[in-house]
Amino acid sequence: MPTSPLPKAAFMVLLIVVISVTSWELYLRNKGMKISYDDGKELWADKRAKVYLPSDQATVFIGSSRNKYDIDAPTWKKFTGESIVQLAIEGTNPLPIFDDLANDKNFKGKLMVDVTEGLFFSLSPYNTGDPKEKVQYYKKRTPSERFSFEVNHVLESQLVFLDKGHYSLNALLETIRPKSRPGVFVEPLFPEDFDRVEFSRQDYMTPRFESDTNLQNQVKGIWNFFRSMSKEKPLDGAPLDSVLATVKANVDKIQARGGQVIFVRTPSSGPFWAGEQMGFPREKYWERILSTTGCKGIHFADYPAVANFQCPEFSHLKRSDAVIWTTNLVEILQKEKGWMFSHMPANN
Repeated sequence: MPTSPLPKAAFMVLLIVVISVTSWELYLRNKGMKISYDDGKELWADKRAKVYLPSDQATVFIGSSRNKYDIDAPTWKKFTGESIVQLAIEGTNPLPIFDDLANDKNFKGKLMVDVTEGLFFSLSPYNTGDPKEKVQYYKKRTPSERFSFEVNHVLESQLVFLDKGHYSLNALLETIRPKSRPGVFVEPLFPEDFDRVEFSRQDYMTPRFESDTNLQNQVKGIWNFFRSMSKEKPLDGAPLDSVLATVKANVDKIQARGGQVIFVRTPSSGPFWAGEQMGFPREKYWERILSTTGCKGIHFADYPAVANFQCPEFSHLKRSDAVIWTTNLVEILQKEKGWMFSHMPANN
């Protein structure tokens, strides 16, 4: 009887797939790209589940992207003995996550809140949609979804091409996009070297981005694009009072359970910092957070050692500066703000 051609055809298909995948992986590695994780709702939910660690073992971080870039996780671990539970989300308002933690009676830990004024003091649904979606996913995720996440983690930790945000078919197709025109909004794409993601959800820029002014200018252009598209004015009057009242209520709930809350104004520079000072005067926004809640705060501009960082694209620290910022932050927290860690900061 003639041999069926199916086994041979299946083998050839499998061989082509293996060669293609291997070639793609080797190409990316030769470009210098390293493992980067899909920072979707699954990874966020995995970190959200860790907020119940004892307060002497972890600190929870919420906010926007500056908390993700500016905190160096190994440095934090070295000087505090603690882990980071990173719940900040790029380009979003942290209040939905703040609300979630405040209303979780089992959360009694330390919470550091990043204040990026243009996002923190925003009522735009565009800035709150992603945090709300991630909170809901965490509350409703199923055992099968948790299992799938664990399997995906094993694979992602070994293969560069599984970076869904940059190298999946959909991501590659996204790079072919029309320009914005009247009535049509096309969100610009960040260079892949700008946003690499570790399993801790910490973000970092590659050395190439840190040294390539063309890439930096691309991101500066994106900031200008978002600024030109935004029609939202800084909060004032009753809406501002309402946000501050919500923040105070959340702080009170966490502190009543024995938790700690501190607000941190992370660094920015150049035109970005100048614009933030004009749009959100310190006395009207930052100082009111502290006076309304009674919480302590750390503003980067108050400390000469960290007041003059030059952010590559005006808004986030490069990795070496993140080490300096994190080192100083730990020292300030312990020496000035009364936070206790299992490790004493080393002498700088």
